[in-house]
Amino acid sequence: MEKLIVKNSILINADRSVVWDALVNPEKTKQYMFGCATVSNWNVDSPLLWQGSYEGKDMVFVKGIIIDIEPGRFLKYSVIDPNSSIADIPENYLNVTYKLEEQNGLINLTVTQDGFENAEEGEKRYQDVQNNGEGWNPILVEIKKLVESN
Repeated sequence: MEKLIVKNSILINADRSVVWDALVNPEKTKQYMFGCATVSNWNVDSPLLWQGSYEGKDMVFVKGIIIDIEPGRFLKYSVIDPNSSIADIPENYLNVTYKLEEQNGLINLTVTQDGFENAEEGEKRYQDVQNNGEGWNPILVEIKKLVESN
């Protein structure tokens, strides 16, 4: 089976540390990730929760595990929607990777999401993330706005 991968990048005019902070600081993630704050100690094998509110109730919208982390450079974590009908088993988790690289004085932030081909409803989940080819672009644009406005 062909590997299903969603990959998007954006150039951000900011210091690497400021971009990184936007990825891991719960007050910042709330501003671009649909009101969800990250909850984690940011260590490998630790939980990562995306918490927010829906109709006045606090809830976890996405959960996963930190797979790999190199602060300021690289973050990989697994994700699953605990509110969906998809079984909460390892093969149904997808992976999200953030990579920060310097490029002509800017930071190139690349987000890759993979693991669809072996996951339950993988093709549908892939199409949902792809969102008519948009992928992560709308979120990356919001991160860029947030980071460059500071």
